[in-house]
Amino acid sequence: MAKKRGSKLSALVLAAFMVLSACGGGNSGGNTAATPSTSSNGNDAGGDAPKEVSFTIGYASGDPATKKAIADTVQRFMEANPHIKIKDISETTSAAYLDWLKTKDAVGEFPDLVEMRDTEVFADAGKIVELPSDLLELFNDPPKVDGKVWNAPMQVNSPQGIIYSKKAYEQAGITELPKTYDEFIEIQEKLKASGISPIVVGGKDIFHMGFWVNKFLIDQVYANDPDWNSKRTAQEVSFTDANVVQAMTDYKELFQNYVDKGWLSTGDNQTASFLVSGKAAQLYSGTWMFTQIAEADPNFEFGFYALPDREGNVNVIGLSSPAGWSISTEASKDADKVEAIKQFIRFFFEPENYSLYLASINAIPSTKEQVTYESSEQMQVVLGLMADPNVRKSLAINNWWGENQIPPQFRNWYYKLLQELVAKDGDVLEYMKQADTEYDNEVKANAM
Repeated sequence: MAKKRGSKLSALVLAAFMVLSACGGGNSGGNTAATPSTSSNGNDAGGDAPKEVSFTIGYASGDPATKKAIADTVQRFMEANPHIKIKDISETTSAAYLDWLKTKDAVGEFPDLVEMRDTEVFADAGKIVELPSDLLELFNDPPKVDGKVWNAPMQVNSPQGIIYSKKAYEQAGITELPKTYDEFIEIQEKLKASGISPIVVGGKDIFHMGFWVNKFLIDQVYANDPDWNSKRTAQEVSFTDANVVQAMTDYKELFQNYVDKGWLSTGDNQTASFLVSGKAAQLYSGTWMFTQIAEADPNFEFGFYALPDREGNVNVIGLSSPAGWSISTEASKDADKVEAIKQFIRFFFEPENYSLYLASINAIPSTKEQVTYESSEQMQVVLGLMADPNVRKSLAINNWWGENQIPPQFRNWYYKLLQELVAKDGDVLEYMKQADTEYDNEVKANAM
């Protein structure tokens, strides 16, 4: 049964593989604040009434569990610090988070404190500043962009995989988890024959497409060549190369044969109900779904495993990337606002608060200080994957940075192209030619 066990998730226990997954340099540099730090209750050393200050906050709110976890932390912080007002301007829309941030910037509403995922884009545009140097001590070697740390990492990237209904597997006569991708396809045939939709996909939300797309790209491309993106930018490799064509062929065949037919009109927030109601047997997603599924039906029994490739290798998302809380350039001009933001960041990562956030989305801590929470059966599998040196760790197509950064608009364009590939039963090679053309055009446009 999918019940919590008494085991503890510890940042100290995780330290070994977190170091392996880290890609950044040392913790030097960063901005220093001119204003002295205040205590957690907002009073300064002199005991004077604290000055009232406010700032805005923005984060990706498409995942209900993450949205609630952050909103709850914001509320607790304001209750503990009544002189600081945080205005949450996050919105749940069908737009990609990058596009939402650009819109907010265009109308002069860029958040003071922002969850940053496309760090290099906004750093290059001068929209965010380095993380203050006195906050660097909180984290384990956060990744750098251009030699600087721009983010307070909210968690460590963790593997995605197959979340499956134990009842559906049992009813289909499935007694063993797959050791190869071909064995996984055999399982899909058994599920299909049992009368259930094998896989639910929340294709209405474009970000959800990335789960499966990147699974195949990691297996065929990034696990063997982490610098593929930079080579593509230099036109040394192509989307029409055999490995990419194979990856996208696997993707197309999976969607056409085993994904629930309503995937283009299914939202990411509907996928948990598909599982617990028995409409579908499996979902390919991340750890944040564990809580949502358990809340949808506490008695629903489900498991989790990483999907192997054809050779039986296990390749997962698991490297660090520059993402997390960032301070806007505009906010950095106000010393009082910066101090309030720093106070919130410290509050967010205090073990008693941070553990609640981590537990809500089953995430892996990024902090040096020990953080524990009760981890589920499914999360134990994730931790095992992260600790296993034989499991190759990688990143999604748009999470690489530096020379491996892709044009920022290309990800969503590519995902939509791949939706069309399935919907129109397109020729994979012809569609990959379109991808090459679009990629090169965006590289040229960004260089102008």
